Amino acid sequence: MNHEITRRNLLAGGIAGALLPPVLRKPGVTKMNENEKLIRAFIQAWSRLDAAELAAYFAEEGCYFNIPTQPVCGRANIEKMIRGFIATWTETVWEIKTLVAVGDVVMAERLDKTKTTKGNVDLPCVGVFELRNGKIKKWRDYFDLATYRIAMKG
Repeated sequence: MNHEITRRNLLAGGIAGALLPPVLRKPGVTKMNENEKLIRAFIQAWSRLDAAELAAYFAEEGCYFNIPTQPVCGRANIEKMIRGFIATWTETVWEIKTLVAVGDVVMAERLDKTKTTKGNVDLPCVGVFELRNGKIKKWRDYFDLATYRIAMKG
């Protein structure tokens, strides 16, 4: 099967459309798989700022790689970490720009709009999620830490 990146594929479907195998680029296919639904719900749940609710999306042995910081593994540890960094947040809305789901992998490009007691930030991010049995097994979230730190200095 030819997975060549062509100008036509790139223009028609952006980077994701050019890189996905042709069988996954069928026009008119709009049905969301269960993993996509789960990640959309997880992203929306962040607006409630409830660390326990967010941690419940993870498998018991799940890992959160908040790049460029060190990974945190285990649902209880993930909840504690989330609780710590949302402690100063007063509001957050995560806007999905692009979401691609293939099998047990979901990739979500987002703009995380967050208000805190230390400053406000609109932070571009990309999250790569690996799921198993309806839970997040691994979440690698990529963003520019300097953008966040500068915004928090007010």
